[in-house]
Amino acid sequence: MTVKTPRQGTAKKTKAQRVVFLLDVDNTLLDNDRVAADLRRHLEREVGHACERYYWRIFEQLRAELGYADYLGALQRYRIEHVHDHNLLAISSFLVNYPFANRLYPNSLDVVERCRAWGTPVILSDGDVVFQPRKVERSGLFEAVDGHVLIYIHKEHELDAVERRYPADHYVLVDDKLRILTAVKQAWGPRVTTVFPRQGHYAIDPAILAAYPAADITLDRIGNLLEYDLHQLVSAGQNYTHPPVGKKAHVGGRLTRRANAR
Repeated sequence: MTVKTPRQGTAKKTKAQRVVFLLDVDNTLLDNDRVAADLRRHLEREVGHACERYYWRIFEQLRAELGYADYLGALQRYRIEHVHDHNLLAISSFLVNYPFANRLYPNSLDVVERCRAWGTPVILSDGDVVFQPRKVERSGLFEAVDGHVLIYIHKEHELDAVERRYPADHYVLVDDKLRILTAVKQAWGPRVTTVFPRQGHYAIDPAILAAYPAADITLDRIGNLLEYDLHQLVSAGQNYTHPPVGKKAHVGGRLTRRANAR
């Protein structure tokens, strides 16, 4: 899915850009773990503990089927077996009206603005066609990237489409999932710099860290990207050869910036 309402002349500007920044949303720019925790508390309050746990079982089943998180889809399935539950509308309203802007990581918008100064920032996300775009819009990220938003089912399988839409000499991919960073690095090689912010549950899972090689750059938090200049970002991708998949990722990767203060 492509979400785009470009300003006049944007298409010509995109073709001229040398560097395109591909920015993930969940647990990269926005603390989605906190969103999920808020939803858990809301479900517990509205439908009780047993039904809350049942919703998350449906959610995980649906994620296994689709390959992405579908919060509204899980609620639809939950409804089939709880058709007379009057609290469903309140849960739906909670999701679509959630204040996502309050869950942006510190300095997320500063990072987007810095990327804009260097090239073209693009949201590159996985998700459904309703809730994920809603999240991007209500968080303020849609406006921050001038509507440059791509949402796919499996974005790592859509790299040809990404290149056609946003051609560049070099890409910088920022994502909290080493699996995706590794797949894109294998496809694009030195044409991409992979940046791994260690935020969210995927980024600290020991099994995942052991299964994939380190990214070109590892950050403790997204705001640490502001400590790099453009030359450092591009060079990190061009100079680093990834070890084979399966070799343990060294925490910190080739280049690391750690937070001075939390």
